[in-house]
Amino acid sequence: MTLHSIHVHPLKAARGFAPPSAVVEPWGLAGDRRWLLVDTDGRLVTQRGQRQLALVEPELTTGGVTFTAPGRPALSVTVPESKETVTVGVWQDKIEAVLADDEAHAWFSDYLHTDVRLVHLDDPATRRPIDPEYAEPGETVSFADGYPLLLTTLASLDALNSLIAQGDHADEGPLPMNRFRPNVVIAGTAPWAEDDFRRVAIGEAVFRVAKPCGRCVVTTTNQTTAERGKEPLRTLARHRRFDDELVFGQNLIPETTGTIRIGDAVRLLD
Repeated sequence: MTLHSIHVHPLKAARGFAPPSAVVEPWGLAGDRRWLLVDTDGRLVTQRGQRQLALVEPELTTGGVTFTAPGRPALSVTVPESKETVTVGVWQDKIEAVLADDEAHAWFSDYLHTDVRLVHLDDPATRRPIDPEYAEPGETVSFADGYPLLLTTLASLDALNSLIAQGDHADEGPLPMNRFRPNVVIAGTAPWAEDDFRRVAIGEAVFRVAKPCGRCVVTTTNQTTAERGKEPLRTLARHRRFDDELVFGQNLIPETTGTIRIGDAVRLLD
């Protein structure tokens, strides 16, 4: 098994980019999901309700990030220097974060046609503990849905696409991996082999598998056009339903940090 690709999403719900290497930090890949949009009540804004976020492209810069989107001038945002925080909601969690400047709020509000604010996770080491059912004391996560990294495999995507091709919405496939917004994609496995992963080493880092990843409507959103269909949820519901979740991929928690690189060997430890 080898590391096929790496994906970093600086702004939760926006596009990611695929670097040749990345630094694994205790709360996720460096630069991954450290920015978030919230509404006027401080609740997170995602592609679930704002499909056009799929078309927002971030680029990490020295000291910040630059955003581009169709029909909009580029927006450059620096990491806020302020230590004053506001409380934001990410699912059931209440988290302290720092507001970006008014220009950033206005840019995203104009693009989405609704009032939003851009916030930054200033201290990922302390702000948001992982669900204690799956985490050790002191383990934290960024603005990701719940866990520091998401792992998927090429073989499982191929198997899923084969199932989609046999279904009622075959014209929607094959689906690309970006529908699932992973952090690490593994080559050289059997289909669904990741279901049995428990601890895995990738390059310099070691990870514990927390739980399978339950999928939502975002997977039905074309990440190039923002159009929404029926797949893969229809097919996952028939073939990959576990309890109340439609599963694709596995959530990871780093046990050690380090650098991972495309082509790194992937080893099962348990």
